[in-house]
Amino acid sequence: MKRGDLIRHLREHSCTFLYEGGRHTLWSSPQTGQIASIPRHPEIDNLLAERICRNLSIPIIGRESR
Repeated sequence: MKRGDLIRHLREHSCTFLYEGGRHTLWSSPQTGQIASIPRHPEIDNLLAERICRNLSIPIIGRESR
C-alpha cells in the first residue's frame, strides 16, 4: 500500500504526527496514547499497515465497513 494512503487513514482516525526520525515517522493515537513508527518508504507492506492500525487501536485500513 502507498504510504500516503496509510497516513491519510491515520489522520481520518484522529491520530497525530509526533516527529520525523531518521528513517521513520512517529504517530500517536490520542484515544489510547499508543505510539506507532511508520517507515518512510513509498510502499508499506499490507501486514505492517494492519499491525500499525492494531497498535494504534484504529480500524484496519480497508476493513472499516466490515
